[in-house]
This record gives sequence, structure tokens and C-alpha cells, in this order.
Amino acid sequence: MNHRPEVQPMDVRQSNTIATFKNEVVASKGVVAANHPLASLAGVEMLARGGNAFDAAVASLFALTVVEPMMVSMFGAGFFVYRDAESGEIETLDNYAVAPKAATEDMYTPVDVRQPGQGLFETVDCSNMVGRRAVATPGNLKAWEHVVEEYGELSFEEVISPAVMLARKGYRASEYLAYVVGLMESDIASFPETAAAFLPGGRAISAGDAVVMPDYAETLEEVAEKGSGHLYGGRLGRAVVDDMAENGGLLAMKDLLDYKLIPRKPIKGTYRDRFEICSMPPGSSGGTHIIQMLNMLEHFDVAAMGFASVEYVHLYAEVLKIAFADRQMYMGDPSRVEVPVEGLTSKEYAAERVKEIGDTAAMRSPGRPSLYRGDSGNTTHVSAMDSEGNMVAATQTLNGFFGSKVMAPGTGMLLNNCMALFDPRPGRANSVAGGKRMLSSMSPTIVLRRGEPFMCLGGTGGIRIFPEVCRAIVNVVDFGMSIQQAVEAPLVWTMGIPGTPGEKLHLESQYYEKMLGPLRSRGHDPLILPKIGGNMNGVLWDSETKLIHGGACWRADGSPAGLSGGPSHPNARKRGPPV
Repeated sequence: MNHRPEVQPMDVRQSNTIATFKNEVVASKGVVAANHPLASLAGVEMLARGGNAFDAAVASLFALTVVEPMMVSMFGAGFFVYRDAESGEIETLDNYAVAPKAATEDMYTPVDVRQPGQGLFETVDCSNMVGRRAVATPGNLKAWEHVVEEYGELSFEEVISPAVMLARKGYRASEYLAYVVGLMESDIASFPETAAAFLPGGRAISAGDAVVMPDYAETLEEVAEKGSGHLYGGRLGRAVVDDMAENGGLLAMKDLLDYKLIPRKPIKGTYRDRFEICSMPPGSSGGTHIIQMLNMLEHFDVAAMGFASVEYVHLYAEVLKIAFADRQMYMGDPSRVEVPVEGLTSKEYAAERVKEIGDTAAMRSPGRPSLYRGDSGNTTHVSAMDSEGNMVAATQTLNGFFGSKVMAPGTGMLLNNCMALFDPRPGRANSVAGGKRMLSSMSPTIVLRRGEPFMCLGGTGGIRIFPEVCRAIVNVVDFGMSIQQAVEAPLVWTMGIPGTPGEKLHLESQYYEKMLGPLRSRGHDPLILPKIGGNMNGVLWDSETKLIHGGACWRADGSPAGLSGGPSHPNARKRGPPV
């Protein structure tokens, strides 16, 4: 197998022109953008069967549990933001993970209790990252079933069928999958079931190797027949909790039985008057800070600055620092912490915070959003849209690569390590507590233009997700990029928190080298990296051509796929004169 060439993904030396590494797809009936071509094809198959964007998104997610197993599982967690074409309403679904009831705020020992960093939640024995004490109560399978039953056109069995086929017949490992297995080899080797799947014969799989998952195929077939109850109280759940009990895990059957999906009111904002941003509210911090950042950015003519300008990079970095300062102070499980969402997303609060932004870099402190009232790791993402106007943005995760690395015996199903998303230090807004949802940065987002469907998008990469999504929206709206250009364009990221890796200004792509001097003169500490964050993908509706555009970036195996054509024309069913 040929290895991917070492090439510069894009060239932005010429004004705002972005030369992409991959190509977008354009179709008339529907488009699915997922992080693996076989998963996107699973979604398109649902469209071809007569299903809609909801069926397509969930079929893609099930397929991703097979072909992108390091990122997502039925035993994972996530968020949905979707538009139902029939009602025209935007809705969200919180299917994030919950700490087992037996969890306590002092169950982990932090590496350094003086460390103020957000997302740097390491513990002395890594037990919040690897092993059974890292496993939280999952929401994925229950949510996927709910979405199909409430909004889909096809049966749950049909939607799962492509994943069953891929698990039973197998597929060829991509270079990216093989790379991640290599990264995680020592941890995977500690868990026999997981090692058997990804380290066959004691050797890490290589690109091009066949990956077959017969145990998981049987599990998928059982789920297709019995539904989510097979996990939440049934035999599949029993296999997990028995293994937990035998090996020091905290998860119990009551945790599974008591798990609840939470429909939440989407968080909404406007940008440049014409666009309505609809995203995930807390317990994800993502949507709140996307709107907060856009509210600040619209005080500036960023289009005139230009995408490849020192002025825009500086501005974006300072806006990020303000968002992260507020995130650190205020964000947590909204059932346990009072989150000042209205203030954080208000135009008035943004107007006050932008007064702090000058021509030089500065560390930022939290503001006082409660004084204002508004007008109103490793993960995967699927964006789907159909010609009826159904839109789905779904970000779902195991959290770390291969989650806890634990595979429930005899099931082929990987378990999450979402407990790593809690702050292991007691007394914090995001500290561990039994039955508590941990904080996330996932940002599945839908954008409307003057009330009509326009774009759905999302990404992966932990605390880098909401900056990625915000930047992609600006790329389309202000810089006129295509969806493919928007998700591939070089990223900028910083947290501006002293003593953490996020203190530096991270720049993706070598084109920023010419900016290093000017950025230093403004007080930044820039660092060029080959990649920031994770994969991004999105789907965009062109109201003039009535075509749907899908894009997925170079940072992983993302590949959009679409369906055009349709049934035969009535004339094809008429007989002509005899010959």
C-alpha cells in the first residue's frame, strides 16, 4: 500500500485562497460527511433506501464504531443538534456520559494540585484515563436508537446493517488507524480482548491489514433485534457490569438502568445579522463559547483584515483567551453549577470584553457575565443533510483513543474513559461527583441563513473543538470559503493560561512562519505545529443551485459522500408506438 505523501495541506500565500488537500462532494438528494469513507457510504446507503438525514447520521455512527473504533463506540457519549424539516425546529440531545453513582470527588490523585490548566487533568496512576475506573455511564446507544425511532424513516435493524456487514466481513485498516494503534500499543496490550482485536499475534495492525470483528458483529445483531435495552439492563449490560465488579470498576447495573437522555433547549446567537447559530448548551461548553466569540468578532471587519494576516491571528488569539478564561471559571454540569449562559452569550457582554483587546497580547481574567442578560480528545463527528431540509450535526466520543482500552469480554465493544474529563481536584465546578455529567467542549452546530438551512458542522479534538468550529463559520461567512476550504484551512489555538501548553499561541501550517516576528512583537509566544485539534467536517446548502456541498479535512480519514439522481421519470414508464 502506498503511504500518504508528505505534502503541505494548503497554500494560503495568495490572499484568502485556500488550496485544499481533499475535494468536496456535491449532490442533490443528500450528503453525509463522516470521518471514514465507509461510514459516509453507510449513511448514503440509508438515503438510497429511502431514509433521511437522521437515518444516515446514525448509520454512519454505527459504522464508525467498526472502522474508526479508536474514536467512538456504542458505549460512548456525545451530543446531537438537529433540524427536523417537518417542524423546522432546531433541537438538541444531550447523551453525554455520567459518573457512576459510586464515584467521589477524591477518587483520583492529581499529578500537580497547583496546576491551574483546563483539560490537563492527569492523575498519578492514569486511572482516570486507562482501565475500568475510567469508565462512565454511556449515552450513545440510547441516543442513536431515539434519533432513529423519533425522526428516521427506516427501521433500527436497517440502520445498523452496514456496521454488521463491516464487522463480520472486515475492512482494510487505514494508515491513520494503524498509526493510532501504534501510539496506544502498550496500553492496549494490557487488556487481552482489546489486544486480540488490534494486536493480533502480539503485533500492532498495519495499514492494509484486514480487520474483522466477529464478536462485535454478533453484538450489533443482538442490539438490532433487542434495541438499547440490551445494554441498559439486558445481557450486554450484564457482561459489562460483571467485568467491572471483578476488576475494580465502579459502574453498576443501576447506573445503566437510571441513565436518562436530556433534550435541551439549543443555545442560539446571531452573526453579522444574517446568520443564526444554533449549538449545544451546557453541559457542553462549546456552543456558549462559539456564540461568545462570534459576538466579539463581529465588532471587527475581519474580512478586510484577511485570513492570512497578523491582525486577524492576533485578534482571534485574544478572543480565544477571553473565552477560555470564562470557561475555566463558570462551566460545569448545569444541574450542579449555575452557568451564566445568557450573560456569556449576550451582545452587551461581548461589547464590554472587546474593549480589553489591544494591539498587544495579554493574559485574560474572567469577566462578570452574570451582570448581563442576553436576548434570548478524541472524538468523531458526522454531518448530514438531505434535500428535504433535515440537518444533523452529531459529535460522539469514547473520549481518549480507544477510550479506557477495556473491551467488555465476549462483546467486541470498547468502553469509554469519559471520567478523564472531570477535574480530579475536589471543590471545582467540574470536579467528580456520583451521577454528575462531566464538562465537554463538543460543538455540533447548525447555521441558518435568514431562517433557512445553510450549514451543519462539527469537529474533534477536545478543548480545541469550539475554536475550530467558530473559525470554520468565520471562514465561510467572512472570507467566502467553500465548506471544504473552511474545514481544511490552517488553525490557530491558545488558552492563554500560564503554566500550561495552552499558554503559547499554536499555529498550524508553515505559512505562519512569516508571521512569527510580527506576532512576537505583539507579545505572543508562537509555536508552529503540524496539526492542531482533530478532524472537521461539514455540509452546506447552496440555495441558488439547490445542491448540497460536503467537506472533510485532511487531519484524519474524513470523506464526504452524496446521493444524486432519483427515481425514473414518468416518461420512462410509458410505452412508445410499436416498432
